[in-house]
Amino acid sequence: MIPGMNPRQMQAAMRRMGIKQEELDATEVIIRTKDKEIIILNPNVAKVNMMGQTTYQISGEETEQGVSPKINDDDIKMVADQTGVDLEKAKGALEKSDGDLAKAIVDLKS
Repeated sequence: MIPGMNPRQMQAAMRRMGIKQEELDATEVIIRTKDKEIIILNPNVAKVNMMGQTTYQISGEETEQGVSPKINDDDIKMVADQTGVDLEKAKGALEKSDGDLAKAIVDLKS
């Protein structure tokens, strides 16, 4: 906000500049990166369109958590079949290799 300018004046000034802002009623925002998730709880989300480009402004309570690899039953069975180990050991190898099938198989065979 600009000091001394009330919200109504600010909205009028933004309209004159071609800026449209819309508040979104979001309950949670999740940003996924390669190795973690950033979760914004109770967010205030504003969608801003300026000269044809849309941006989002997000504020709220931030938490982070690591992303675990997606390991499905077919992958576990394939590793177990290829290496001759039981399903639990195959699953452990896949978790250790971050879901990389080839690495899990090589690790179990060596």
